[in-house]
Amino acid sequence: MNNETLGEATRDLTITALEIFLVRWPLKMKRRHGVGDIERTMPGVIVKMTTDAGLIGWGEASPWAVFTGIAESCVAAIDVYFRPLLIGADPTDITALMNAIERAVVAHTEAKAAIEMALLDILGKRLKAPIALLLGGFVRREVEMSVSIANPDFDEDMEFAKRLAGEGVRLFKVKTGFLSHGEDLLRMERLRAELPGDAELRIDYNQGLEAWDALQKVRDMEIFHPRFIEQPVPRDQRAALAAITAAIDTPIMADESVFSPAEAIEMVRTQLCDCVSIKIMKAGGIRRAREIAAIAEAAGIAGYGGTMFEGGLAIAAGLHFVAATPNVSLGAEFYTSTYVMGVEILATPIVIRNGRNIVPTGPGLGVEIDEQAVRSIAIDIRR
Repeated sequence: MNNETLGEATRDLTITALEIFLVRWPLKMKRRHGVGDIERTMPGVIVKMTTDAGLIGWGEASPWAVFTGIAESCVAAIDVYFRPLLIGADPTDITALMNAIERAVVAHTEAKAAIEMALLDILGKRLKAPIALLLGGFVRREVEMSVSIANPDFDEDMEFAKRLAGEGVRLFKVKTGFLSHGEDLLRMERLRAELPGDAELRIDYNQGLEAWDALQKVRDMEIFHPRFIEQPVPRDQRAALAAITAAIDTPIMADESVFSPAEAIEMVRTQLCDCVSIKIMKAGGIRRAREIAAIAEAAGIAGYGGTMFEGGLAIAAGLHFVAATPNVSLGAEFYTSTYVMGVEILATPIVIRNGRNIVPTGPGLGVEIDEQAVRSIAIDIRR
């Protein structure tokens, strides 16, 4: 950092405006999960944070009503409760601001993630450094991309998977539990037969099984040698999840059962799983996500970069998180902004090369926002 940059970084900076966009993302394909279906659109929230120095930070929240909460509640949390804490504050005081925000409102993790994202974006732009560098530096500059097979039209999904395999994708996570067990087995059989031999299959039930017969069903899936089986039972059925983990050879991944660092400690104490999906929307931002990753790493539990239904902003933030976090070593499902969302809000989309996401290296999030595209999908704007 040269003296001029250092001088700029030490000058006071003030948040002067906060614009909140409630958006409705059009989707390119249907998505079906054990916990719920999505047909044509998905709600989301975009945040634009402006400072007196002209620096602008962008953040994205990706709430899902059946998972973290509703988008309208996310907007209200930011507009009514977070805004008074942010306007007039120094955006580089990220820890103090996020602590105040966490005290102000319980839950609303995706709203907190969006604000932290915007603050980090401003800090990175102020210091002319990518967020991954601010987190301690890059441990990886490319992240292997996992793509979910979740279309209720399986023939269409099969063609999608084969097309991506031709582009170099080798990680495929199959959403199960929304059809009969027999149909899930047939889908797995066809994927194993028609995808390249080096393609790796993963299974994600999204809480879709009942605890009393889940063990038999996941045992049947082991014939396909999946890399892991994710969240077979409902979030609160933790004893059943731990019992399945102990009973089978295939690694079990927790997702919905582990939102917070406190739940990560419980994950370790109860030997809940072998690996864990870490999502910045679920954790409440990158800081809390890295705390979960550190707890998991200390216990020998591998991490996976999970997502919600995220556009390019949130995907960029997730890439910086994974790029700087050694224990998130099982790849990441950062495919949605390219293949699922029907509008691209980045001026230059996230680069995918040979089945890998390339981590942006520009200042802050390292991406430029197409504000006209954001406004084109906005259904409500709060200033």
